[in-house]
Amino acid sequence: MGVDPWMEKEDIKLLNKGEEEEMDLQGYRLCRWRLALVGFGVICTGGFLLLLLYWMPEWCVKSTCTRTTARDAEVVLLRSTVGLNISPLCQTAIFLPRMDSTGEAGVYLTKYRRLFFGVNEIAVKVPSVFKLLIKEVLNPFYIFQLFSVILWSADEYYYYAMAIVFMSVISIATSLYTIKKQYVMLRDMVAAHSIVRVSVCRANNDIDEILSTDLVPGDVIVIPSNGTIMPCDAVLVSGTCIVNESMLTGESVPVTKTNLTNPGPAEMGVETDGAYNTEEHKRHTLFCGTDVIQTRFYTGELVKAVVVRTGFSTAKGQLVRSILYPKPTDFKLYHDAYLFLLCLVAVAGIGFVYSVVLSTIIIESLDIITITVPPALPAAMTAGIVYAQRRLRNLGIFCISPQRINICGQINLVCFDKTGTLTEDGLDLWGVQRVENGSFFMSEDKACKENLVKSQFVACMATCHSLTKIEGQLSGDPLDLKMFEATAWVKETALHNRIMPTVPFVALCTSMLQSVYEIGIVRQFPFSSALQRMSVVARLLGEKRMDAYMKGAPEVVASLCRRDSVPVNFPKVLEGYTKQGFRVIALAHRRLESKLTWHKANMEFLGLIIMQNKLKAETPAVLQDLHRANIRTVMVTGDNMLTAISVARDCGMIPPEDTVIIADALPPHDGHTAKITWRYTDKPSKTTHLEVKPLYEPKTQELYHFAMSGKTFAVIAEHFPDMLQKLVLHGTVFARMAPDQKTQLIEALQGVDYFVGMCGDGANDCGALKRAHGGISLSELEASVASPFTSKTPNISCVPSLIREGRAALMTSFCVFKFMALYSIIQYISVTLLYSILSNLGDFQFLFIDIAIILVIVFTMSLNPAWKELVSRRPPSGLISGPLLFSVLTQILICLGFQVITFLWVQQQPWYTVWNVCNRLANVNESDYNNTEVDDHNIKNFENTSLFYVSAFQYLIIAIVFSKGKPFRQPSYKNCKKNFPIP
Repeated sequence: MGVDPWMEKEDIKLLNKGEEEEMDLQGYRLCRWRLALVGFGVICTGGFLLLLLYWMPEWCVKSTCTRTTARDAEVVLLRSTVGLNISPLCQTAIFLPRMDSTGEAGVYLTKYRRLFFGVNEIAVKVPSVFKLLIKEVLNPFYIFQLFSVILWSADEYYYYAMAIVFMSVISIATSLYTIKKQYVMLRDMVAAHSIVRVSVCRANNDIDEILSTDLVPGDVIVIPSNGTIMPCDAVLVSGTCIVNESMLTGESVPVTKTNLTNPGPAEMGVETDGAYNTEEHKRHTLFCGTDVIQTRFYTGELVKAVVVRTGFSTAKGQLVRSILYPKPTDFKLYHDAYLFLLCLVAVAGIGFVYSVVLSTIIIESLDIITITVPPALPAAMTAGIVYAQRRLRNLGIFCISPQRINICGQINLVCFDKTGTLTEDGLDLWGVQRVENGSFFMSEDKACKENLVKSQFVACMATCHSLTKIEGQLSGDPLDLKMFEATAWVKETALHNRIMPTVPFVALCTSMLQSVYEIGIVRQFPFSSALQRMSVVARLLGEKRMDAYMKGAPEVVASLCRRDSVPVNFPKVLEGYTKQGFRVIALAHRRLESKLTWHKANMEFLGLIIMQNKLKAETPAVLQDLHRANIRTVMVTGDNMLTAISVARDCGMIPPEDTVIIADALPPHDGHTAKITWRYTDKPSKTTHLEVKPLYEPKTQELYHFAMSGKTFAVIAEHFPDMLQKLVLHGTVFARMAPDQKTQLIEALQGVDYFVGMCGDGANDCGALKRAHGGISLSELEASVASPFTSKTPNISCVPSLIREGRAALMTSFCVFKFMALYSIIQYISVTLLYSILSNLGDFQFLFIDIAIILVIVFTMSLNPAWKELVSRRPPSGLISGPLLFSVLTQILICLGFQVITFLWVQQQPWYTVWNVCNRLANVNESDYNNTEVDDHNIKNFENTSLFYVSAFQYLIIAIVFSKGKPFRQPSYKNCKKNFPIP
């Protein structure tokens, strides 16, 4: 929770106003007379009121407490979009005195900061089995099953009671195992950096060894030279670090982090803001949970970083928090199921009153409630999901959230990450196109040619990168790696004098040269996404002057070069490559003067490097299957906009005849309001201000696709929230998206009534995978902890399989629910008719119906596998719909009619004898047809037998009627014998 000041809103306090975690807070104080009244109610209701208050925590607070101010509150009620949270409030006033950071005052300040910020720990507490068991057992369904079992035992109906207990125990044990496993996996994910020893710089340059749990913002920590796993978010203030950020970004390649320099007095003006910002200074920030592989430092100096965030406020803490407390995913099926059950409860109430009037036996009156609301319903509904989960496992798709399988049947939009999901992980060098004297040469497929060995073009390729050698192997960005390998140079590392850091240099030694050709990299300026470029300062061995090399986005690099060095046809050549889906990098060079008076705008344009990111072989066919099924596809990537659009066209996500409109939004600046401009990708130089109204409802919507970057998405979400929903309806490419923006996009799509699937392969997709209705990870690393589904197949062919199985499971749930509802109504009709003659079904008749017919049908009805292909239709999302209600009500009327006719028709037969207790004892053999022995409960009579046989056939008939096959499930007759064992 943030430390934003509380905002007044009537008598409610607002926390984190304007942020995603915005919550309102209400204060309450315990009231003794209300507590006593509730306690009396609990005793009078036999504990049922206590259960009700447990299920409804808001009612519990309002019934036992009175409203008060937040300052005087003993219990607080927190509301957010996530849900309800009730916390006991421990009032602690914290006052931070103004002190210096030295001496005894500094020690007190450290203690106060520790008290204020708390323990630096991402605590994922694994609940004990006992706590999980109590929470699971107190589920309303299990409470009702317990009530039913007690009632049946009192009525000596032991057999079915034992069967229900057996199924409930298995269900509870399975649920406990799954929940416990998820908690353990999440705890292990954060355990590596939860408690480690760190070195902290104190006053007078003293260094203390403390536990990482004692770190607070403001502490200066020393990064060990052999690397470490970061226990907090810290900004680097001296030295350089090579960091593996795969936990956050999903990219397994290390990145270089440089120190954040202090702006001088002249730089602290209007143009430069001296305040640290996590997003703007990302390349200087070491994030919690990331692995520091190497450090580079000046001789005798330490690599230091200042702690800026701890605990759940860190980047990894926020990720873990989103996994622990995801926003609830509402599904219409479950909502309608509860409404349908309430209707059954109302019917049961009518039957209870009717039975009380006819009979004074309270147990038999209560028994009709368990008949109307079947206790076996949860087990029956779970059967289809269990079978679907088993079929998914056979396809290499593993599920940690089985309830999501049903929701996947409604997916009508799938978001895909690009790199590693739609395309291969690596890049291939397609070729280079050099520039000399302001003109392009013909494109070349190789850079390691004899005439290019000592050219500035190859020197730039060999030096302008962030590669590092780890255990003898080059590691870094795939683009840098491919670029460097194309030069056939060798990279080494050497330690220079006190005024120079550990400097890598590159050397060339081939048969083409008589001597070794070496270039030392004096200073690196790592790639900045904001600047879209990186630079290095290098020096050729034996030379006094230095050279500056730059690479980056072609438009940016060209703008910093002399006009006479940039070819006139540069825009046309660049557009030709980007339209073909190539990733283009531009190179530039400048010879530095001895006085180092260097201005980047006077660089010389060297040429272009053309990289190719190949599509996975399965991608186009899978996307075509999804389009045929009317399932929309969206690309969400951190890559370049034009490259993403080109890949979207290549894979068929955007048809070749359709037009792509790029949205560019600018935030308010210098008194100007935020604005949006629009441009066509086919004509990037032509910028137009489109009217807002036509964009909302274009005449030919299918011909247009919107594309936008993460910056534009953020500006539109903040300043044009109404337009955002309209744009996501036709947005297909979202480039340069940060992890939290991916999650926001999923929420925006859900806000316009899409059922969203998400397919990604990195930890940067964790939030989106968790938030989506159906998230499937292609990685078995951190993403699999958050993702409901994990595929062993490293391509998107798992997506149609998941949707097909989801549709089959959803239809199975509909079929089973309707069957169980009709089963209850049929048995309710039979028992109600028999109650009218003071009769009932016998224990073994109930047992035969419940075990031999119902359970067998339920488990075999769930065996139908998914249909072999995706169709354009989707299964219904809820039970409350015209066709479904019509089918259920029609079957109820038919069954009621047949049972009433049977009940009345048998009484008209000449051999029929009315059962009477007195006559029965006096004339045991009065009728050889109807009575053969003493029957105190009036079980053996004509009405009972007739209704029993008719109802048994009705169960079988409705099972056939409701067991729907094509187009979502295979027909029942195709169920293989190997599928018949009941799990």
